[in-house]
Amino acid sequence: MTFLYFFTIALFLLVCVFLCTVILMQESKSAGLGASFGGDSSESLFGTSTADVLKKFTAWLALVFLVACILLSLWTTALGHSKANAPAFTMDHIESN
Repeated sequence: MTFLYFFTIALFLLVCVFLCTVILMQESKSAGLGASFGGDSSESLFGTSTADVLKKFTAWLALVFLVACILLSLWTTALGHSKANAPAFTMDHIESN
C-alpha cells in the first residue's frame, strides 16, 4: 500500500514539473522561454495554432493536477486516521507477553 502511495506522489510531482514546463512554453508579451532556447518567436512546434494547443493542454494538465491534489489529500488523511487508530505495539509490550 505504501509503495502505491509513494508511486502516486512521484507521478504527481512529474505532473507538477510538466505543468510548469507547459506554462513556461506559452507565448507571453515578451519573448518567453522559447527564445531562451534559441527559437524564433515566429517558429512554432504545432504550426500556426500553437497557442490554442498549449492552452487546451494546460487546461487539461491543470485539471489533472487539481484532481490529483484532492485525491492525494484525502488519501493522506485516510492514512493518518488509520495509523492513529492502530494499536500501539511496542517492543516492551511484545516482550512482556
